[in-house]
Amino acid sequence: MNDGSQSASLLLLILPLLLIGFMLYSARKRQRTLAEFSASLQVGDEVFTTAGILGRITELEDERVRLEVAPGTVITLDRRAIGTKVDGPAGPSAGDPAHGEGQD
Repeated sequence: MNDGSQSASLLLLILPLLLIGFMLYSARKRQRTLAEFSASLQVGDEVFTTAGILGRITELEDERVRLEVAPGTVITLDRRAIGTKVDGPAGPSAGDPAHGEGQD
């Protein structure tokens, strides 16, 4: 065997191992990020679920979240169903022309 074929064989062995290592690292990082997000949830936070439902957290348990989606309407979801927190006000602003207010 010459050096060229040995190098190619070694490269064919190392590349899949590097790819698998990168995939495992990415999966662990994503899992850690999701766990940190779930731990940061608090009662009163306004959130979107992964299904697109907007609500305010009224109660937190280990695996369940209770969301108020309308006045007096509370639903119970798995904690993993929370997709994102809403940063600012969720409703339309008072002078938003798209909703008919503030127009002449």
